[in-house]
Amino acid sequence: MTNPTHILVIDDEPQILRALKTILAAKQFHVSTAMRGEEGLALAAAEQPDLIILDMSLPDIKRIEVCKQLRQWTATPIIILSVRESERDKVAALDAGADDYLTKPFGIEELLARIRVALRHRSQIAGNAKGMVVRAGKVEVDLAGFIVRRENVEVPLTATEFKLLAYLASHAGRVLTHQMILSSVWDPAEADKIEYLRVYMRQLRKKLEDDPEQPKVLLTEPGIGYRFMADE
Repeated sequence: MTNPTHILVIDDEPQILRALKTILAAKQFHVSTAMRGEEGLALAAAEQPDLIILDMSLPDIKRIEVCKQLRQWTATPIIILSVRESERDKVAALDAGADDYLTKPFGIEELLARIRVALRHRSQIAGNAKGMVVRAGKVEVDLAGFIVRRENVEVPLTATEFKLLAYLASHAGRVLTHQMILSSVWDPAEADKIEYLRVYMRQLRKKLEDDPEQPKVLLTEPGIGYRFMADE
């Protein structure tokens, strides 16, 4: 029998901890909880959870510092919970290493969907990337063969277009900020040239989406960045 997926919840509100533990346990997850950042960091190191749900308001450590410290030694997916809705807070959390961001109050079905996406991304990273093919609807991205197909027909892309698409596809399901994409695909010195990125995203959508104005694969996270939506 396989071990249940282990989720660590770090939140300083007892009622939220109790509710999440009850709901997630009912979905067959193994759940650990912590009410302080230091306790959460210690549990993460000791128990090696499969996913971490982290509240942005903790009493002992700045929220971003918890993310940064975790990212120094683990690639475990991190979903941020917060009452803050500003783009600035979301970008800061994502740039610090979070995989996703959910604003309170939230629906449990939405949280479960975000958990599924984050765990799928984790399994993709754990697999053999050299042979990885990412599929999203009619689109197939062969990361090893440097080939992109739509409805089984090869789509010609420029070197930069493929590099951008491959970066998004290799982080399927994860919200990637403008700065993260520009720094990785181009150069850290280009991290503020958002319009440059938008031009390339428009080009990719024209080549890959049924309706570039209503994309289903290359999604925009307004004011933050982009997300590649792979198949389940």
